[in-house]
Amino acid sequence: MEVNSEIEPEMTAGIGSRVAHNLFGRGVVVDVSAETFTVWFKSQQGTKNVAKDFLGMKVTEAVAGEQVTGAISLADIEEALETVLDRRLNEFQLVPLGNRWEGGKIILQPKDAGLQAKEVPIDVFFHKLVMVRDRIRLIEQKVNAHKGLSESEKIDIQQYITAIYGSLTTFNILFKEAHHQFRGASKEG
Repeated sequence: MEVNSEIEPEMTAGIGSRVAHNLFGRGVVVDVSAETFTVWFKSQQGTKNVAKDFLGMKVTEAVAGEQVTGAISLADIEEALETVLDRRLNEFQLVPLGNRWEGGKIILQPKDAGLQAKEVPIDVFFHKLVMVRDRIRLIEQKVNAHKGLSESEKIDIQQYITAIYGSLTTFNILFKEAHHQFRGASKEG
């Protein structure tokens, strides 16, 4: 196959066209917008958006620029997935700080009076604490869903995770709502 030696600005390649990119290698156009191509590159095992007037990409096999209406492209699926994940991730950030702590600060004072103290707004500290909690929950879910671990290995790891939660219960006073708080091992099992 012959690679075009020059590209006109605003290439007109449709979905299914094959391209050669100077950095990502060979790829296939999976979506077309007014200014960009969404191209799946084998070397990246994923898609990249490339401007139509980018000189580092050449069309090696052009497919007519018509789009079949109603067809769902890989880019459509990725965009929908990103939207769902963004919504889900934003839910994690809806954990309210207790009213009495709003506008407060944490002061870390060294024993040596000659050293400067560090002040951190409580809401910043709280946000980081919530992120830690949410990441521990994700680890917990991955462990429980892991197919390569035996049930006894999952239980062992779960005990460490429960101990981590227990170590963080000191910070429960910062949470406005009890159901967001850290929970260690309980007698109820």
